[in-house]
Amino acid sequence: MYSHRIVAKTFGVFFILTFLSYGVGTSLIDAIISTPDFLSHVYAEKTTLVIGIILTGLVHSFMNIGLPVIMLPILKPYNEHLTYGYLCAAFLATTILAVGSIFSLLLLPLSEEYAKADVTQAQTIETVGYLLKEGGYYSYHMGMAMWSIGGLMLVALLYESNLIPRTLSAGGFIGYLFLVTGSTMALFQQSNVVEVVSVIPGGLFEITLSIWLIIKGFNTSAIALDVVLINA
Repeated sequence: MYSHRIVAKTFGVFFILTFLSYGVGTSLIDAIISTPDFLSHVYAEKTTLVIGIILTGLVHSFMNIGLPVIMLPILKPYNEHLTYGYLCAAFLATTILAVGSIFSLLLLPLSEEYAKADVTQAQTIETVGYLLKEGGYYSYHMGMAMWSIGGLMLVALLYESNLIPRTLSAGGFIGYLFLVTGSTMALFQQSNVVEVVSVIPGGLFEITLSIWLIIKGFNTSAIALDVVLINA
C-alpha cells in the first residue's frame, strides 16, 4: 500500500510538471516566433528561446516518458497490452514533440545569418525560417494526437482497474477525445478556436487527476485486487 501511495504521488507530481514545462516553454517560444519579423526577434531574444526549448525539449521529454514508466508495474496486471500501448504511445509522442523543439532550436543559427544577410539572402532565410516554424506547428499537433491516443489507453486502464473514481476516468475519455479530434483537424486547417477548445477538457482532466493522486492516491480496494492478481 505504501509503495502504491508513493507511485500515485510521484505520478501526480510528474503530470503537473509535464503540463507546466510544456505549457510555459511553448508560451515562451510562441511569444517570439508569432511576430511577423520573427527571425529578428529570435536573434534579440536568444536566452528566452533557449529556456523555452529546454523546457519543451528536455524537461518535458524526461517527465513525459517518466509517466508511463512509473505506472507500468501498477497498470500491467490489469491489461498488459494497453499498458505497453500507453508506454509506446508516450515514447512516440515525446519523440515527435522533441523534433518540434529541434525545429525551434534551428531558428537560433538561422537568425544569426538573417541578422547579417543582404536583401536577397534574407528572403531565402525567411523562407527556411517559415518552414521550420511550420514544422514545429505540425510536430506539436502530431505529437498531441499521439499523446491523446496514449491518454485514451491510460484512462481505459484506470477505468478498468477502478484505481480512481470512474467518473474521473470518464472525464479523461472526453478530454482526450476532444484533444485527438482537435489535433487531427489542425493538421488539415489551422484554427486558433479549435486549438484552444480542444485542449481545455484534456488539460482540466490532467490537472484534476494529478491533484487527486497527490491528495487521495489510488483506490485501496483496487490495490487489494492488484495484489491478488500479482499473486495469482
